[in-house]
Amino acid sequence: MEHRKLGNAGPTTSAIGLGCMGMSDVYGPADRDESLATIDMAIEQGITLLDTGDFYGMGHNEMLIGEALRNHKRDALAISVKFGALRDPDIGWGGYDARPEAIPNFLAYSLRRLGTDYIDIYRPSRLDPAVPIEDTIGAIAEMVAKGYVRHIGLSEVGADTIRRAHAVHPIADLQIEYSLISRGIEDEILSTCRELGIGITAYGVLSRGLISGHWSPDRNNERDFRSMSPRFAGENLAHNLSLVDALRKVAEAKNATVAQIAIAWVTHQGRDIVPLIGARKRERLSEALGAMSLSLSAADLADIEAAIPNGSAAGARYPESQLAHLDSERSAA
Repeated sequence: MEHRKLGNAGPTTSAIGLGCMGMSDVYGPADRDESLATIDMAIEQGITLLDTGDFYGMGHNEMLIGEALRNHKRDALAISVKFGALRDPDIGWGGYDARPEAIPNFLAYSLRRLGTDYIDIYRPSRLDPAVPIEDTIGAIAEMVAKGYVRHIGLSEVGADTIRRAHAVHPIADLQIEYSLISRGIEDEILSTCRELGIGITAYGVLSRGLISGHWSPDRNNERDFRSMSPRFAGENLAHNLSLVDALRKVAEAKNATVAQIAIAWVTHQGRDIVPLIGARKRERLSEALGAMSLSLSAADLADIEAAIPNGSAAGARYPESQLAHLDSERSAA
């Protein structure tokens, strides 16, 4: 397994990480035993970065990872945790809380659920519009000083917020969506991170399965985020799947799968980028790991670009109600 350093101030991790959200939330029911087996397989294959959020399944995801960690050496792994998203008993969303006084509380629960005494990268899940980012980062920095947190990260924020946060405490990485059909960070955010020496952990590299090569329109259900995602709706979906068909031709020429090409494209965008693979099953994880052996030439990258040109996707990456919470989108606008 290749390794990459997350920014000037961050840890060295495997070149891809495992995003664990889907094992507890957002994409419909998941199988607990298969989820645990997938985490085990990921670690055994050299993946050292595990990504979660304290609100994934209202704590379920952290407890699942905590159970898996019992069979592995904790210090060999980097656990990334997002905090601050508020949930309700109906599995709804209630905004974000990144007040300094709330952070030790969120952190305490995460440490207990994970069964660990420190978190490698701790980050607010979104910008809290009621709290200056300087106050949030300052409060996490106090947890760093106490040894409960090793590094500070950010999630889905724009260039100005990144600069303000980094001025308070070195930021290890920005977690943000980045894929062949979600390239907004290339406008300003990516260059800002590189200027400041901040790494990127890229989620949604397969666009929630849309460009995985495995999606079929009959898979939506009411508990699945994709049932309300603009990119999975009506004519948008038909158009986006036509992009996948074009990418499939490139993949076949490389004797690879569509998912492998899409993942490899992200890894080839810079050694400061670590894609998070949201595999919920060992079969999908095995396929994703195959992307690490793919070498893409300049001609291959040009063919991929021709198949899915920048900006060619139909539909926004989130529903309008959720886009309103993305500081990264406001920055791009």
